[in-house]
Amino acid sequence: MQYDGLAWFIALLAGLAALVSARILFNRHWFLGWLRGTFGLAFLGLAALVGVVAYDLVSYSALPLGKPIVTLSFQAEGPQRYRVNLLEGAGERSVTLDGDMWQLDTRLFRWKGLASLIGLEPGYRLEKLSGRFLAIEQQDLAQHAQVPLAESPYDVDFWRWLRLGQHDLFLFDAQAQRVTYLPIADGAVYAVSETPTGLLAQPMNQAATQALKDW
Repeated sequence: MQYDGLAWFIALLAGLAALVSARILFNRHWFLGWLRGTFGLAFLGLAALVGVVAYDLVSYSALPLGKPIVTLSFQAEGPQRYRVNLLEGAGERSVTLDGDMWQLDTRLFRWKGLASLIGLEPGYRLEKLSGRFLAIEQQDLAQHAQVPLAESPYDVDFWRWLRLGQHDLFLFDAQAQRVTYLPIADGAVYAVSETPTGLLAQPMNQAATQALKDW
């Protein structure tokens, strides 16, 4: 809910910017008309950009306390091809992954400064699920070696802008976290949780435990 609220707040800013642009553009006084038009279009563009950023933030969720952020269940569909069910909160989705091992990349928003002091919760978004073969020649032929789990609209990626540009706006700490490659087995179930040292994947049934022992 926190990230939905943040998205609505930014969307409200986008609406205010749109109202300012409309007031400037539809003013009938001719004096400085061109300048008003230029500023009006600039505010309109800003409103559109901020609105897309708000939409991008909706795809993030608050980190659950004391619970896994996602549970992955693997079911074989063929030689080294698996149907992966991802249970994330109350939502569930299914993807196809090729390989002998799996890796999960996530994005994380932590708060700095005043935002941290008032207790805003960190948020996350699943980024991609990757599969890897033990044989290099198989890796080159894999059809489902990498599965994107989220996309930013119109390539407007607020998290990437913060991280690559080393911006923080005195509020955000954009982090990337990863579960490194673990073995896949038919029927294996893993739970991925956030810990103080990063993401931790734990086997949840005998198939996953045995896969780790045989690895």
